[in-house]
This record gives sequence, structure tokens and C-alpha cells, in this order.
Amino acid sequence: MVTGNEKDNETNSITRDQAWKLLNEYNTDSFQLKHALIMEGVMRYYAKSLGYKDEEEFWGIVGLLHDLDFGMYPDEHCIKQEEIMRERGIDERIIRAAVSHGYGITVDVKPEHEMEKVLFAADELTGLIGAVALMRPSKSISDLELKSVKKKFKTLNFAAGCSRDVIMQGAEMLGWELDDLIEKTILAMRTCEQ
Repeated sequence: MVTGNEKDNETNSITRDQAWKLLNEYNTDSFQLKHALIMEGVMRYYAKSLGYKDEEEFWGIVGLLHDLDFGMYPDEHCIKQEEIMRERGIDERIIRAAVSHGYGITVDVKPEHEMEKVLFAADELTGLIGAVALMRPSKSISDLELKSVKKKFKTLNFAAGCSRDVIMQGAEMLGWELDDLIEKTILAMRTCEQ
């Protein structure tokens, strides 16, 4: 398990380029690939802002690979990727972290490290924030405000595939208020916009 003290070169058994190549072997949908890149950026942002700068690459790779199996095995999401990653000799800490974002949905691997909790909470939330941004005239996150996301958060048929329960459970795991999680994730996603 990741303790939060490991250095990048000690925790990574896969480079960022290798992770991107692996992701593309199992995912061809441009939406899924874009989501993976967003999660990589969001996880890198959180690593830096939460005091894990030395692990930024590790957090980014976990974000990039978290949905590795979704493109080919959506019915075995978070289950099949464990097998795929293990066959490729990927570090067990990366496997555990990526798999844990399916906690209570497809697997019973509970997020324990702060990074795993961030991944769990932010994964669904990035989808909701992205959908809210697309409704704005700018279609951008750069001018998106907390109140706009909160309003759509309460509208359950808006971006219905983004589980509000998972987002709230993630905030609770982190010990954060929901508003804090949303606000921080908006800031994190701004770093991903081009």
C-alpha cells in the first residue's frame, strides 16, 4: 500500500508513456481517453496541493490508468484491470489504488490512502463538472463557479450517470465538506483545460 512517503522512482513500475500506451490498447473511445487525461491532471493537481509533490507522477499514472478496463470490459470494471495490470507487472500500489475507485460499486477494495480517497471522490465529480461546463456559453471550466455546480448537483436527472452518492461518500472519506471537494476539483480541472 502507498504510505504517502515513497518517491516516484520507488513507486512506479511503469512510466507515463508506457501507461498511456497501455491505456490505448484497451480504450479507443475518445471520451474515455479524454477522461483519463483529465483524471491524470486532476490527480497531479491534488498531489501538489495536498503535500505529495514527490508523488505527483505516481498520482498522475493512477489517474491515467484508473479506468483501464472500462473500454473493453465495462461489465467487469475495476475487476479486469487488476488482472491486466498484474500480468503487465505493474506495481501493486498502482493496481490497488486504481481498483479502489470502484469501492462499493464493483469491488470491495476500500480507499485508504488520501490519494485513493481523492480518486474515488473526484472521478464521478469530474464528469458532473465537465457536463456543467458544457452548458455554459463559454463551454469552459475557467469561469465556472461553485454555485453552478451545486445547482446541477441537486438536479438528479442532469448528468444522471454521475453518482451523487459516490461523490458525497468520497467527500466524507476525505473529511471534507462537499463544497470544498467541488471547489478544489474545479480548480484541479482548470489545470487540464487547453
